[in-house]
Amino acid sequence: MNRLWGKFRRGLNTKFGFFMLITGLFWLKSYIAYQTKFTLGVQGGMQELILAISPLGFAILLFGIGLYIRGKWAYWYMIVMDAILSTWLFANILYYREFSDFITFNLIKGSGAASDNLGKSLMGILRPTDFLVFVDVIFVIAILAFGFAKIDQQRFKLVNSLAVTILSIGVLAANLALAYSNRSGLLTRTFDNNYIVKYLGLQSFTLYDGVKTVQNSNKKKEAKSSQLKPINEFLKKNNVPANIEYKGVAKGKNVIIIHLESLQQFVINQKWKGKEITPNINKFYNDKNTLAYDNFFNQVGQGKTADAEMMLENSLFGLPEGSAMVTDGTTNTFQSMPAIMDQHGYTTAAFHGDVASFWNRDNAYKSFGYQYFFSKQYYSLKKGYVSGYGMKDKLFLQQSAKFLEELPQPFYAKLITVSNHYPYGIEKKNVSIDPWETGDSTVDPYVQTAHYLDQAVGELISYLKKTGLYDKSLIMMYGDHYGISNNHKPAIAKILGLKGVTNYDLAMFQKVPFMIHAPGLKGGVNHNYSGEIDVMPTLLNLLGIDTPGAYQFGHDINSKQYNQIVAFRNGDFVSKKYTKYGGDLYYTATGEQITDETASQKREVKQIQQYVNNELNYSDRIINGDLLRFADLDWFKKVNKADYSYTKKTALKNLKKAQKSKTSLLEQNHGRSTVEDYVTDAPELPENEDKAASSSSSSNSSSEDSSHSGSSSADPATQEDK
Repeated sequence: MNRLWGKFRRGLNTKFGFFMLITGLFWLKSYIAYQTKFTLGVQGGMQELILAISPLGFAILLFGIGLYIRGKWAYWYMIVMDAILSTWLFANILYYREFSDFITFNLIKGSGAASDNLGKSLMGILRPTDFLVFVDVIFVIAILAFGFAKIDQQRFKLVNSLAVTILSIGVLAANLALAYSNRSGLLTRTFDNNYIVKYLGLQSFTLYDGVKTVQNSNKKKEAKSSQLKPINEFLKKNNVPANIEYKGVAKGKNVIIIHLESLQQFVINQKWKGKEITPNINKFYNDKNTLAYDNFFNQVGQGKTADAEMMLENSLFGLPEGSAMVTDGTTNTFQSMPAIMDQHGYTTAAFHGDVASFWNRDNAYKSFGYQYFFSKQYYSLKKGYVSGYGMKDKLFLQQSAKFLEELPQPFYAKLITVSNHYPYGIEKKNVSIDPWETGDSTVDPYVQTAHYLDQAVGELISYLKKTGLYDKSLIMMYGDHYGISNNHKPAIAKILGLKGVTNYDLAMFQKVPFMIHAPGLKGGVNHNYSGEIDVMPTLLNLLGIDTPGAYQFGHDINSKQYNQIVAFRNGDFVSKKYTKYGGDLYYTATGEQITDETASQKREVKQIQQYVNNELNYSDRIINGDLLRFADLDWFKKVNKADYSYTKKTALKNLKKAQKSKTSLLEQNHGRSTVEDYVTDAPELPENEDKAASSSSSSNSSSEDSSHSGSSSADPATQEDK
């Protein structure tokens, strides 16, 4: 034993020995992180072997560069490289925990547009064990600092350095060969970053993403009008006629879109401890003049809310990495919903109680054709009015009424709420429902912020009814993306009343609310499987607006010939018959897993997969190549971004001029403002402070009683009073 220990000490005193140590520790740390910090879906011995090999090739290559360097600088290089790689691993662990994805260059590029209040989110994500990724860095520094290992001043032979480099290339090649033997076409037809990290490791994924980012930037330079031809053929081949029964039933109506931040379908019509979670939205959902869709899925990628907006306004998918609104929103040409509505005589406006630059909205909205963008600068802000990612919903919607009443009718208005945003922070004075009791501190307050969002929406609906706008408008509500990520499986199981969750359950968990209300509209629940990509064509048909030849990848959900194929951004899908999610295949109607596919099933699934791949690929081509600049449609005038200014002084001046049309709610009321008709119980307002204090005291007492009764359940879906 002493002899072995002596050999180990002598080995550490050589440059190669130190290289072996730092490489081995980094490899071991990475492998443990892959197994414990990420959910990569490793199955079978071959995938386990590939996962074990994947961090090794780049570790040998990058640390091996130190063998070419003389003296102490070789050690400094390897330590700094270890620190950099560890920091990158650490950052990805934090990002993955909430978003189930890895950091990309496009995401970094757009981080400035989505950085407001991210510090609060990070504090909710951090765990003490995350810092263990730096233990090996501290260890190798310590053994040098305390003289346990000495610096080898001798030059390492060049031939040996080259041998290490060649070895690293060999390991990388072997890793790639094994990966392709298990998943062919890994780098050419994948939509899921998880696959690349699982098969090739985090460093290889970063290199792949960098190359892909450069390639995409070159696509715009090389783009030609002829590239639209195969896309045209695909869209024509898969076009379905809109539902003639619904065509134009809301023609000429105002359009009010209420963006329900992070709201998921499972809370609709559900109770928790005897209370409806979303009573106001439930009433709207179940109204006889509301078309509701209970199999409607979010289809976002890394862009989350920005991706949802891209689909809503353009019927184009977000990109597989980063946010298209950030990377392409300023420069690209679009055939967007606001521009189309503008060209049909509508006033168009977006409302958001945060900074205008968030998700690059101040630029992307000009490309979309929004005439007005009422961002944070337009609102009266006092202490306590802002929380998380912008103004609290009740205050935001109340103050939005001032601008809403000034818009010439008909108008197209989108109001973006934010209070139900991760990390679901809510003050006691705004709480009126108990948190869930899953034991997951991230998930439990979600029910409280969802309930608060619902109350804010209820106040807005009351205002619209009082002022008459409710009967003059098509009102649409939709959830933009999931609120609870797949990384909270135990909590999800408790919420849904399941013993455990399968990939099928997680796929169905991606449903978000989507509902459209208009006076005289024949309502009911539509069970078609659909997604956010379908919103634009569905709305256009209801408004009686034809867009022949438009580059839209969605379909009218109400169409009797709608194919009911919902593509997820990573290439998975839900269809009427089959659901593919996380590498598993299921029958959609029953959730039964299909483990041994028959020949006919393979053909059917392959056909659906091909459709999904083409849909995503062609959408990406349009955005990456800015191909719509080549599209000339008789009915559409391309947007001139210079026509719009969101500077407060200029915009308000333009809005005042617009009053001459005499069609705004304010003008129709002969100048009498309707803002006083907006009633909110927001405790931040002086007139509600005493009421809020009394309510909070009563709520706390009630909460204490229920917590001692022993009758609470963590499963709102299985309450007796459901």
